[in-house]
Amino acid sequence: MTCTATIARGGHIRENTSILAGIERRALVWLARRLPRRLHSDHLTMLALTAMGGAGVSLAAMALTPWAAAGVVVSMALNWFGDSLDGTLARVRGHERPRYGYYVDHVVDLAGAILLLAGLACSTLTAPLTAMFVLAAYLLVSAETYLATHARGIFRMSFLGVGPTELRILFVIGTLRGAYEPFVSLGGLGTVRLFDLGGVIAAASLIVVFIVSAVRNARALSAAEPIPSRTAEAA
Repeated sequence: MTCTATIARGGHIRENTSILAGIERRALVWLARRLPRRLHSDHLTMLALTAMGGAGVSLAAMALTPWAAAGVVVSMALNWFGDSLDGTLARVRGHERPRYGYYVDHVVDLAGAILLLAGLACSTLTAPLTAMFVLAAYLLVSAETYLATHARGIFRMSFLGVGPTELRILFVIGTLRGAYEPFVSLGGLGTVRLFDLGGVIAAASLIVVFIVSAVRNARALSAAEPIPSRTAEAA
């Protein structure tokens, strides 16, 4: 597991302890230094959002043909390229706009999650209710993360070695598996759709992340801002 931490000009620390963090960071810097000057971070951000919309449409199209899974793979790769590279490009070129970048990047993340899970709900891979639960859990974790960034100045991008890139890879693997065999056997419990099982696990995991992060951050803030003692109040 690799830990990378960078300090944004806006003051908060970006902490990434995901498995692929070190390799990904080096690859992104290499790519950023070779992009044409006419391309800037806003172009990459829009590419990320458009690609996530493409992934949602491709997922929905899987209700008609399993070959639409190819569109999901390509779209997720383009989403990684745009979403991961936009901030790196700005830092490499010294063009950081901390508040603007932070705001736009995470607005796009939220919109992209809705597009992706809406497409999943329209596919035959999972029940719409499962997709809704995953989206609700994701939004819950996102809200806690943004609050922690504001209150503690630390933006954590991963949990237990899993970050956005690892999640994309797992999602693509699941999509390819679901394209030719959408069901999995649970032994004596019968069969369930792969994405129903995965969705329940994902939603439960996100809720655990929310609880652990909320408790950890609340404790850290309480230690940083303890209740004044009676002596201090009297003084």
